[in-house]
Amino acid sequence: MFRYFVLALCLFVPLQSAAQLPDFTDLVEKQGAAVVNISTTQSASRNALSQQLPQLDENDPLYEFFRRFMPNPNQPGQPNPGPREFQAQSLGSGFVISADGYILTNAHVIDSADEVTVRLTDKREFKAKVIGADRRTDVALIKIEASGLPTVRFGDPGKLKVGEWVVAIGSPFGFDNTVTAGIVSAKGRSLPQENFVPFIQTDVAVNPGNSGGPLFNLRGEVVGINSQIYSRTGGFMGLSFAIPIDVANDIAMQLRNTGKVTRGRIGVVIQPVTKELADGFGLSKPQGALVNSVEKGGPADKAGIEAGDVILRFDGKPVNASEDLPRVVGGTRPGTKVTIQVWRSKATRDLQLVVAELPEDRPGRQARSKPQPPTATQFGMGLADLTDAQKKEFKIEGGVFVDSAQGGAARAGIRKGDIILAVNNQDVKSVEQFRQLMAGFDKGRIVALLVRRGANSLYIPLRIDGNG
Repeated sequence: MFRYFVLALCLFVPLQSAAQLPDFTDLVEKQGAAVVNISTTQSASRNALSQQLPQLDENDPLYEFFRRFMPNPNQPGQPNPGPREFQAQSLGSGFVISADGYILTNAHVIDSADEVTVRLTDKREFKAKVIGADRRTDVALIKIEASGLPTVRFGDPGKLKVGEWVVAIGSPFGFDNTVTAGIVSAKGRSLPQENFVPFIQTDVAVNPGNSGGPLFNLRGEVVGINSQIYSRTGGFMGLSFAIPIDVANDIAMQLRNTGKVTRGRIGVVIQPVTKELADGFGLSKPQGALVNSVEKGGPADKAGIEAGDVILRFDGKPVNASEDLPRVVGGTRPGTKVTIQVWRSKATRDLQLVVAELPEDRPGRQARSKPQPPTATQFGMGLADLTDAQKKEFKIEGGVFVDSAQGGAARAGIRKGDIILAVNNQDVKSVEQFRQLMAGFDKGRIVALLVRRGANSLYIPLRIDGNG
């Protein structure tokens, strides 16, 4: 009898587990028709391509091949074939958000395209008009002349839970309406050079051609736009990232109404608050966005925000980490008056600020002046007083130049060429003053050095090792 019980148990467990697996068939049947294939073409002339040909020596074995089969019209004795047009093509995905033909996709899918073609699941094809694109969030809105189209429903990405099942539908490698599934791996991910999107990370299989396609929850609601993958091979490796649909929809509405996207700015440069910096500033834990420089005459400057302040709340919203601030500021309409809570001198204070509009990025400026020879060695750093030319170039009254960094200073992140402006928010005017300030701290204490690096500033925590 014991044998039969064991057999029954072994048969029952797999059946019960199988019954708990999600069924995606109804979702795909109802929502798949709203997902489209997007193809683009971009023209390139033969003359432009010829400029990319390698410059080879006449003795090189490949010289004769390129001379015969890829003639250079600028080389004497070679026939000039004249400009010739070639078509560069790319594939992506998108999804219909209104029955009259508005479609969401990624900005990089339609970037620099001369022609955009949308193919529906019923094989109809339409030439699409680009309404607008926003490279900062990688969101684009396009339009086809059609009516009565099936549309998706939007969900709330804020209600997504890590571990929840999600489904992607798209055209990887041109295979229309391919369905893949996985789970939410993480929320609010920050990626390099992506300051305005709290990405949804999943392990859903996403490949070239999936870009711009929808990410669904099990209720059949779109919660994101599949945008990027992390890969060392170019193919899927289990890490894919989607733009939350609320972020994308806000961008789409701005593009539809005005053709452009406006964002707020407050005129500060920030950095993360590490545990060491939190200890140095007297914070109970690492939180907020540390202001390392303030634009003169900008909104933050007018509001009284200073370098060394830690922004904890913006317009009532918590700033838990530095990457939160660009998102909440960018999402605030220019001209809005907000309250900012900052941490200064081990206490909080509220400041009033009027948000300005974010301009185009400008290139930074690097130091060109030569420093004086080092005059002192402190805490693994060779230091020198600034020249008058450097003070004038950077519009600063003091500071000390770092000629070399090693040991604890190098491990902390200090580099040759940095300019130390302050120690725990006390301005530094000379090497001698820097030495006196540092001598006032006990061994093992962490101090926050405000450092100028190129055109930017940042705080670096340095532990006093007693070897000054």
